[in-house]
Amino acid sequence: MDPQELEKRKKELSEDQVDVCFFKGTEPPFSGKYTNNKRKGTYSCVVCGTPLFHSERKYASWTGWPAFDDPIDPKNIKQVDDFSYGMHRVELQCAKCDAHLGHVFPDGPKETTGQRYCVNSLALDFKEA
Repeated sequence: MDPQELEKRKKELSEDQVDVCFFKGTEPPFSGKYTNNKRKGTYSCVVCGTPLFHSERKYASWTGWPAFDDPIDPKNIKQVDDFSYGMHRVELQCAKCDAHLGHVFPDGPKETTGQRYCVNSLALDFKEA
């Protein structure tokens, strides 16, 4: 994403969205507006609009954040090793603008991918189908 466009977009986001997307913050569990969203549609990166997840891949993980078992296109998401807080996790970033999205864990539904893409609502924009 063009640096000037990124700076412009950053100014349009809330303080909490900037904290999550650019400083790797985490919204409190069960506080996100999409945690319990059951409407049909597409979840995109709030910073650049890259499509990330379809609602059909969203499931109730009871962890406090929106959870998906598979992205729309794996090329739209970067997975980066995260060694913060004395543990190893895999961070999710938007492949287009590097915004922090959340983390992926191998404890998702066994019937599908077995993955839990745990994403902050603040990092998402939802477009209803």
